[in-house]
Amino acid sequence: MSKRVRRTGRWNGVVLSMALLAMTPAVWAAPSATAASTAVGGYELPSAALQAVVDQPRAPGLFLSPQRDLAAMLQMPPLPSIEVVAQPELKLAGRRINPRTFSDSRFSYGAKLWLMGINEGKERQITGLPSALSVASLAWSPDQKWLAFNQVDPASGANELWLVDVANASARRLRGELNTVLGDGYQWLPDSRGLLVMSRLGNAGSPPSREVAPTGPAVQQTSEGSGVVSIRTYQDLLKNEADARLFDYYATSQPTEIGLDGQARAVGAAGVYLGLSLSPDGGYLLSQRVQRPYSYVVPVGSFPRRIDVLDRAGKLVHTVATRPLVEGLPTGNDAEVTGVRDISWRADTPATLVWAEAQDGGDPNREASIRDAVLMQAAPFDRPPVTLARLGSRYAGITWARGDLALLNESWWKTRRTKTWLIAPDEAATDPKLLFDRDAQDRYSDPGKPGTLRDDNGRALLQTSADGNSIYFYGAGASAEGDRPFLDRYELATGKTTRLFHSQAPTYSVPIALLGADAASLLFTRESPEQPANYFVQPLGDAAAAPRALTTFAHPLPQLRGVSKEQIRYKRRDGVDLTATLLLPPGYDPKRDGPRPLLMWAYPGEYKSAAAASQVTGSPYLFNAVSYWGPQAFLAKGYAVLASPTMPIIGEGDKEPNDTYLEQLVSNAQAAVDEVVRRGVTDRDHIAIGGHSYGAFMTANLLAHSRLFKAGIARSGAYNRTLTPFGFQAEERNYWQAQDTYLKMSPFNYAGNIKDPILFIHGVDDNNSGTFPMQSERMFAAVKGLGGTSRLVMLPNESHAYRARESIMTMLAESERWLEQTIGKGERIGGKAER
Repeated sequence: MSKRVRRTGRWNGVVLSMALLAMTPAVWAAPSATAASTAVGGYELPSAALQAVVDQPRAPGLFLSPQRDLAAMLQMPPLPSIEVVAQPELKLAGRRINPRTFSDSRFSYGAKLWLMGINEGKERQITGLPSALSVASLAWSPDQKWLAFNQVDPASGANELWLVDVANASARRLRGELNTVLGDGYQWLPDSRGLLVMSRLGNAGSPPSREVAPTGPAVQQTSEGSGVVSIRTYQDLLKNEADARLFDYYATSQPTEIGLDGQARAVGAAGVYLGLSLSPDGGYLLSQRVQRPYSYVVPVGSFPRRIDVLDRAGKLVHTVATRPLVEGLPTGNDAEVTGVRDISWRADTPATLVWAEAQDGGDPNREASIRDAVLMQAAPFDRPPVTLARLGSRYAGITWARGDLALLNESWWKTRRTKTWLIAPDEAATDPKLLFDRDAQDRYSDPGKPGTLRDDNGRALLQTSADGNSIYFYGAGASAEGDRPFLDRYELATGKTTRLFHSQAPTYSVPIALLGADAASLLFTRESPEQPANYFVQPLGDAAAAPRALTTFAHPLPQLRGVSKEQIRYKRRDGVDLTATLLLPPGYDPKRDGPRPLLMWAYPGEYKSAAAASQVTGSPYLFNAVSYWGPQAFLAKGYAVLASPTMPIIGEGDKEPNDTYLEQLVSNAQAAVDEVVRRGVTDRDHIAIGGHSYGAFMTANLLAHSRLFKAGIARSGAYNRTLTPFGFQAEERNYWQAQDTYLKMSPFNYAGNIKDPILFIHGVDDNNSGTFPMQSERMFAAVKGLGGTSRLVMLPNESHAYRARESIMTMLAESERWLEQTIGKGERIGGKAER
């Protein structure tokens, strides 16, 4: 048992040993109007209907090959048990590490792997796979002859690289003892003759112990004049030098080149690598290696690093930059580090580096006409870098095609503006062409994302038409009628757009990839409210041709066929249009059966314009998926559900959205309540509100500042904004710049106003920035101490998203009981409906 939980806490006069709770959820009940109780119990099971939701089969994932005529199919298993999730886990430098496997700490792996031909739809089983398959990641070789996958088995401690011979559909182990603490741990050589892997050190010895006498205090220092910086409230940081040594032990790896025959050779020096990537021609390596000193206030991504170019033997060719420790940035979401950042290989040339450098000191509050410069430097790196672009906002990436064609993106969070430029990277005299300049939150005008295709070296390049004169865009197709995904062909010379595919009612279809050398057909998914998403192939240009089904995934919960779904629209009192998805259990008719208890589940979002906030989201034609994570699970118990009602917080122009957060939040909720009551689905005395993370924060605020709801369920939230003083969610200002806003937005400060019951659920090992488990513990204590009705459930070994089957079952059991006790069972209000 971990020594970190050996402490005690006193609740209602009962002393609880926290060590005894390590494998059971801690449950504390606050005094109610009739009785006070304290309970500590084991894991629970909800009703059989909710258990079925948790244990429903999952659809496999599809991973296309480079030539797009094959796919690897990967099936995920049921949820892991608490015995798996409770295995040892190290929390170091902002990372969670499984010390048995030298990998990132995770518990869900692919349990079944097979191949499928796209052209004929025929499945092929793979022989020679591990008996207990647990796939962490997979990657096709550029020539498509091989499929590599990372086999990570926490039970045995294995962390291995396996190969599938595609022609023979047979698998074999290539290498063991990978290190995947800081990445996938492997990448294909461009010629497909081998892989570059990150290997565990063979002579590292035993891990250094934390249980040693300290050699001194952990010391940090700052000095006057260093300027105002924002430091987010990160979790899992290093605490002392013992932690730093332990992090070095598990994160250090040896780059190794390994052939398909298993022959291996070390490449360069061992180290802690944040990145090590091959150039497109395979001649060089871009190395980003962590350096000392480490930090106790920021995670490893902000540690000092050397950015070097190495040759294939690992010998230093060129040092690009030495980046110092970054302990905080200037205030604002557009703040950036100074110096080299976002460095990568240019995908369409043999060996050219591309990166961005802030021209305003990384400070968005400083006046500057040029914010970022984008630079390039080609092998052999003996000439100074050349400037590719000078941008008025922040660099947001490039999609490459060829010397006369690439798409460059820039964005500015403060105004929510984004721009896309058509550039000719090898033609300095050619002026860039502005393709799109738009509000990033305006979903209706979104042209989509450019389509890409992998070249012979395995690099993703812009997919162009056969004549090279057009590119393709895949979009969500947001509209007043709901989302209708599309595929467009865009002519570079004229700007003319031709729609090749558009989702049509009464189904919801998503284009995935153009197929064939001539792009004559399309792989897409199609679903409807009663049919889950399946894969289809559709010839383009022949409207009469019927699509060919590749998969036939069945409804995972046939007992919930007949769920009614409607995309409803209504207005806030200030005229802002709002949208929500109203779901009703099978067989329920409000006019015939009368109102029922309703669960509303939401998540607020910040906007810079009422027009963008008013846009319709979602689609009425999506499959009625019933997941254990959202509110839809309670359809199985007869409750009405209002899912994802839009909760926009708007600050137009120079106004900050959060300065009127509470007023807008309550107005959003009032409009949603009025609409479901108007429809006769429920009444005002039988509505509960819930949410996760920022949705939990919303839930506590709605109960503190309104009496619209009879109960709340708040999972893994933050409730005291003074504990996140350098910003939270989209808030850019720090506590000292917007103290009144921070205090008003904190439901902790208004805990005495919470008169309706609230259930808090939180993972004991939450790793999300800001949502410390203490947030729920202190909020519960405040409601309890001020005479409110509340309950706190702390799930052992759980992070921000809960992982163990026992935890999910307990979460649903607690929520089910809470709803029944506060708004009643999922049946006709006042008694069961007659049938």
